[in-house]
Amino acid sequence: MSLDMSISHTLITQLVTLALDEDLNYQSAQDGDITAQLIPQNEHANAKVITREDCVFCGKDIIIEVFKQVDPSVEVNVLVNDGDFVPANSTLFTAKGSARAILTAERTALNFVQTLAGTATTTANYVKELSGSTTQLLDTRKTIPGLRVLQKYAVKCGGGANHRIGLFDAFLIKENHIAACGGIDKAVAQAKQNHPTKPVEVEVESLNELEQAINAGADIIMLDNFSVEQIQQAVVTTNKRAKLEVSGNMTLETLKTYSQAGVDFISSGALTKNLQSIDLSMRFNA
Repeated sequence: MSLDMSISHTLITQLVTLALDEDLNYQSAQDGDITAQLIPQNEHANAKVITREDCVFCGKDIIIEVFKQVDPSVEVNVLVNDGDFVPANSTLFTAKGSARAILTAERTALNFVQTLAGTATTTANYVKELSGSTTQLLDTRKTIPGLRVLQKYAVKCGGGANHRIGLFDAFLIKENHIAACGGIDKAVAQAKQNHPTKPVEVEVESLNELEQAINAGADIIMLDNFSVEQIQQAVVTTNKRAKLEVSGNMTLETLKTYSQAGVDFISSGALTKNLQSIDLSMRFNA
């Protein structure tokens, strides 16, 4: 699994530049890191970065890009691949070269990895709860601004799947859209007229609205904050005429219960917004 599978190198370059600019105040690595300047310019170091906890790794190409932008002469060797399960105290990557450059690049690289590995690890834990069911775990658009593509990639590394990427690739018709359009039937009809090839999903809050969405021809119906009993009833009512998705306050504890009700998808904003970063540490070898 490689980052460039779904992320353009241009985007990686832009995001790394943005992150380094925050640290260096738009100066070069040589000028912007005043603490690194305390170290003799020709001082070399061998460093390794370990994870202090079990995790699913994500961010290989980003690590390489951070060091490339700070100092391309630093030799970076990433020892794991995106999507790999890595036990605590394992070495993720090594860096050999200018001590100044390694220390300048350290936090930027680790910030990306701790965040993306956090998302991948949480996703893997959720997916594990769904094993044995046919329910697929999806992410949402509740992502850190600017990092959506990376976070959605991290979800895939953890074994989840992507909901729509943005507002352009699928319809998600919610209560305010329905109200402004004059009803579920009108909203769905307009959607199919505007973009006949794009999937149409409707969010419903009752079994009555579910019937309306099915009759309107929705492809996917999101059951928002339904009880387990209501979800079971919705599965029977729908009878595979549309795909069913459950959303709303999804936790590890409730996942299995909802999947056993027989829905097609469970979507969780927690994967990308309730971030549990992975604890990483860099050490210089003596």
